[in-house]
Amino acid sequence: MKSPFFGLQVQAAQPGRRVAARDVVDAVLAEVRSGHLPAGGRLPPVRVLERQLGLSKNTVQAAYDELVARGVLETREREGVFVAKSPEALPFAEPKAVPALPRLRSVPLFRQPPPAGAVALSTVLVDPALLPRERVADCIRSVLRVPGMQSLYDFQGHPHLREIIAARLRARGMDVSAGEVITTVGSQQALDVVARGTDVRRLGLENPVYAHARCLFESHDLELVPLPLDPFGSIDFERWEPLLEAERPGLVYAITSYQNPTGYSYRTHELVRLLELAERLDFSLLEDDWGSDMLSDSEMRPSLRALGGKNVLYVNSFTKKLIPSLRVGFIVAPESLVPTLVAHKRLSTLGSPWLPEAALAEFLDRGYYDSHLASLQAALDERYRNCLEVLRELMPEEVRWTTPGGGPTLWLDFPKRVELKALAKSLLARGVFVEDSQSAFFGEPHLNGFRVSYAYVPEPELRRALELVAHETKRALAV
Repeated sequence: MKSPFFGLQVQAAQPGRRVAARDVVDAVLAEVRSGHLPAGGRLPPVRVLERQLGLSKNTVQAAYDELVARGVLETREREGVFVAKSPEALPFAEPKAVPALPRLRSVPLFRQPPPAGAVALSTVLVDPALLPRERVADCIRSVLRVPGMQSLYDFQGHPHLREIIAARLRARGMDVSAGEVITTVGSQQALDVVARGTDVRRLGLENPVYAHARCLFESHDLELVPLPLDPFGSIDFERWEPLLEAERPGLVYAITSYQNPTGYSYRTHELVRLLELAERLDFSLLEDDWGSDMLSDSEMRPSLRALGGKNVLYVNSFTKKLIPSLRVGFIVAPESLVPTLVAHKRLSTLGSPWLPEAALAEFLDRGYYDSHLASLQAALDERYRNCLEVLRELMPEEVRWTTPGGGPTLWLDFPKRVELKALAKSLLARGVFVEDSQSAFFGEPHLNGFRVSYAYVPEPELRRALELVAHETKRALAV
């Protein structure tokens, strides 16, 4: 392997004139005498200086030949041109200076990936077998064949995709134009853009909550106000209202459909009550509606954005429903806020990735998304019913679980005397991986369980995994 060459700057004797061989000779001599080119240091190859300086190969070669003749340089066959040992040339030595490592702010480690071969029982993803890989691939190939594929960034997002998103949201009762849609790299970037852009420093959110959102908000030094959520009951506004009144967050983040991690979906009267509190206590709303597409039926529940109008910031994503690595999400915001949000988006990504957004627009245009959703919803409904049957058959009486009515996951909860870490360790030893849910809670968790992903785990594997969960739970309860 050849050693790297030393960078060399050559200036013409007269500014603006062409560099001559004499100028190359003088530049090398000056660098050697100053110690910047040590003995044993490799010079730039002839072809490199030829391109760099706009010279002919013969001119550069003539300069090097002159320096070899003077004993300043030496050539080594198949290695290059090097500074020769001489009284003027210092010996070559590797740099010894070691810069300090950058000081980084730590981020809590959580949600480790499952070990290879283990059943991922509590992921929020969908079984890859249910995802439309071939149709997505067809759309990617199609847009790559379009002449003049865009090379410039579109800061707000692919225009046609934004038009389609706006039309789909209007069909759900939201007054949305393409100018109010900002595409993002998944919903996580959408949350990041809002966190970067918000001028308030205190944010209310559910407890438990999507752990990556909590970690993101904390990384932006936002003060968080946890609002207790019990998926086995309803939103306890008798507890929320005094907390909101006392803490006065400027923004409340709500995951209104299939809440992560519990699977809870807000009822319409709860959305209305939250809107009333927002108006009375003067806080803004950020709605994360990631799961609404997973609800079976041709119609959808109203969203906060549909009920509350344009002042509600709305976030959604295609990521979980299509191919996770496609990672396309979006924010809907009033046009008055769009320039600022787009500016904050540009701080981290400059612009939107054209290929996945164009492919998604093609996928939607062809009607593939709606047909895929219909088949996905049917498959998830069947898996949901099967999961409930298996739980009813296997679980001890003291174990309870939520009934979200569909979607990708439900919450499985155990008596307090079942120690979750010990249960997870026992399950992992038998090939079943459950995620640590602790990071989703503020303080002492008021639930003692984890989510079960019937959307991800095929039915035979799910049954075997839940048999092990039931077995290990019975052992823990018998102690």
